[in-house]
Amino acid sequence: MEKIEGLPDISLRLLEIFAAMMRCSTTVETAEFLGISQPAVSAGLRQLESQLALTLFDRTGRRLQPTAEARDLFEEIRPLFGLLRSFSTRARDMRSGRVGRLRVIATPPLGYSLGPKALRAFLASRPEVTISYDVRRLANVLEAVETGQVDIGLVLNAERLETVNSELIERSQMVVLVPEEDPLAQEVQISAQQLVGSPLVGIDQASHLGRLVAKSFATDNAAFRPQIEVRYCQTAAALAAGGMGVTIVDPYSAEPYLQKGLVARPFVPACEIRASILTRKGVPHSSLLMGFVEALRGSLES
Repeated sequence: MEKIEGLPDISLRLLEIFAAMMRCSTTVETAEFLGISQPAVSAGLRQLESQLALTLFDRTGRRLQPTAEARDLFEEIRPLFGLLRSFSTRARDMRSGRVGRLRVIATPPLGYSLGPKALRAFLASRPEVTISYDVRRLANVLEAVETGQVDIGLVLNAERLETVNSELIERSQMVVLVPEEDPLAQEVQISAQQLVGSPLVGIDQASHLGRLVAKSFATDNAAFRPQIEVRYCQTAAALAAGGMGVTIVDPYSAEPYLQKGLVARPFVPACEIRASILTRKGVPHSSLLMGFVEALRGSLES
């Protein structure tokens, strides 16, 4: 930035000394207020007067009396210190993760369950924070994190991710959602063999979770023949709640339908589910991001 011709090169530190002196009676009191030495105060005032070519204080004994010019200039700069206080407060809040904007993306199982719970807890103490929140398929989540379009991604069972940072936050397993009145609801766990003959809502085998379920049926020597196939576990859970059959879904997708006519039982052979957070490589975590991760972990424990 080019210096404007004729404009004195006045530092904020000199203005701070001037403003403090306007509120205090002596240079000693001003020095104590600012936490600097008395000679530093005196030197700062002399430098400011020299740069402005104005007399700012009349010296009467040990006291300095502001001149009319000093009072007039003080009124001019008074708003500046309000802005500086606001700036400092904003910076402090940013360091503590209380202000700013966080961009979050998730695959549907976590995007419609764990994500909202964590956001509610996260925003409760951060009214100044704004959120960009999106739910997409795994490939879209990976691309958004890798390219820096978002700050964090929430996914299930992402395999061998070399282009982003991946951190495991919880292990669980797939569950069977069955109506409360179904005899299978009395079982401690439900096997693939036990589901043969039941109307089944299955997950499309083009998805990782769908392939996991189909593999478990094959391991149990049971035919996997869903009457209805869907892309997402949330859709399967909604259809099961609508009386369209039983289904095998991740526990996050199942949770909203529990105590609503459905019960969840562990599915065997077990299909492990791993919930992970993804962040961009080479980018340090902000206080805001770390606060959201803490909220995620807290939501898992509650």
